[in-house]
Amino acid sequence: MRPAAREFGYTVPTRHESHDLSAVGVQSPGAQVTQMNWEIDASGLRELLGRTSREYTDIPLYVTENGAAYDDYVGPTGEVRDGNRTEYLRAHLGAVLDAIEDGVNVVGFFEWSLLDNFEWAFGYSRRFGLVWVDFPTGTRLPKQSYDWYAETIKAKAL
Repeated sequence: MRPAAREFGYTVPTRHESHDLSAVGVQSPGAQVTQMNWEIDASGLRELLGRTSREYTDIPLYVTENGAAYDDYVGPTGEVRDGNRTEYLRAHLGAVLDAIEDGVNVVGFFEWSLLDNFEWAFGYSRRFGLVWVDFPTGTRLPKQSYDWYAETIKAKAL
C-alpha cells in the first residue's frame, strides 16, 4: 500500500498507523493541514454527508466535533487572530450547506470545542477552541473565530 500511494504522489506518514486494521493514513499532495497534521478537505464532509444519507439513513444528521487545532497565541494587541480557523469553519459550514442543497437532512453543526482544553494525546499543546484559555490562570479570551462564528450563526448565513 505505501509504495503505491507514494508512487501517486501521496504523503504516507509513519505515525498513527493502525496495525490491527492494516490501515495507513495518506495525505493528498500539497494539501493544507492543521497543527495535528490532519488534512483539510471540506469537500470530503459534503461527500460523507451525502453518502451517509443515500446509503444508510434519511434521519436527521448532525455534524459534531468539527474543528481544527492551530498554534494560537495572544498577540501584542491582546487579540487571538486565528484566521486559519475561521477559514476552516467557513469552508466546512459551506460544505454542510451544499449537502443540504443536495437534499441531505442535516439539522445541526457543532464546532469541536468552545474552549481550548486538554487534548489526550498532546496535553495542552493543541488548541481547538473558539476561546483561548491561559491554562495557568484560567483566563479566557474569545478568539477572532469566536466573533466570526457568533455573527455567522446569528445571521444564519455565511
